[in-house]
Amino acid sequence: MFIAYAVVAGLLALVLAASATFTLQRNEAIVTNLRKVQVPDSWLPRLAALKAAGATGLVAGLWVTPLGVAAAIGVTLYFIGAVISHLRVKDFELAPAAVLTLLAAAALVLRVAA
Repeated sequence: MFIAYAVVAGLLALVLAASATFTLQRNEAIVTNLRKVQVPDSWLPRLAALKAAGATGLVAGLWVTPLGVAAAIGVTLYFIGAVISHLRVKDFELAPAAVLTLLAAAALVLRVAA
């Protein structure tokens, strides 16, 4: 189970780190998507910080189990919020957020089971 967590957490951490970087750089695709779900531009630094913290926590969770569990819970809740934000504005192009929600939930289950 630990190896499965390491693989899932590593992939998810890479995605989160890239997304945090692009969010801070105000990448056009990210900003457009966030505006579509009515997220104010002023939230971009905070959202990027949450993604970076999630990535860091997932990787640190390889050594500190409670930190990995907490990070996986936080990332899961973050992406549940993303899915809800898409549904709230009737934007059904939510596959990336839904997949990342499932991936974060898998990281949580795997870390608890390891």
